[in-house]
Amino acid sequence: MRAITAEEAAFIRGRVIYEDEALIAFDKPAGLSSQGGRIKAATLDDLLAAFARSNGKRPHLAHRLDRDTSGVILAAKTKPAAAFVGKALMGRRVRKAYLAVVAPGAPSPREGRIETPLRRVEIGREAHMEVCAADHPDAASAVTGYRTLAANEEAALVELRPRTGRMHQLRVHMASVGRPIAGDVRYGGALVLAGAAVPRLMLHARALTFPHPGGGERAVEAPIPDDMAELLARLGLQAPALAAAG
Repeated sequence: MRAITAEEAAFIRGRVIYEDEALIAFDKPAGLSSQGGRIKAATLDDLLAAFARSNGKRPHLAHRLDRDTSGVILAAKTKPAAAFVGKALMGRRVRKAYLAVVAPGAPSPREGRIETPLRRVEIGREAHMEVCAADHPDAASAVTGYRTLAANEEAALVELRPRTGRMHQLRVHMASVGRPIAGDVRYGGALVLAGAAVPRLMLHARALTFPHPGGGERAVEAPIPDDMAELLARLGLQAPALAAAG
């Protein structure tokens, strides 16, 4: 695990959107890997060294986001908190809401539920997901709720609520209904919208609602990032007021 610089420590402290004695949540920018990977730049996991205690113990990520996905990501400060959140994730008691720009236009119907099973395909060191039949030996159940928030003929802003946590689930599910996420090179997303290049995968983890180790629930939200807001403005799509993840 690499050492981090003072500038990196200041950067990640500036991305904190929630913190208490047990948990810490960040607004992860696109382009920052959660963990590992083949890119030698610092990962979010590396940057958690900025929050190490005097005994050297540091927070641990509770889940992951793809490198090009922005938004809320949660870390646990203690082993009991990590175990508690891990069980909540396994028990599907953590509710997530994402925003995505898809094209062309709104999905049909404009609101619904995608329940197509997925399977993992590995080619060398690369892995991706594919839709498959429910009776396929490698099939894994996958459920995504979606609703259209704003749309025109060119693109749409949709809210996505995964009920399962498969790799690339939202990306593959939206591609499977003919509305891949803009900027998604792997799964066929539009690379140009409103006459300009799409800057990256237009997927943002907007909100996370989770049970807390100390009791009750917490809800954390990350604002729409500038690059997504700028694309929506070019498209003439306005994001409505959004409710917490439910």
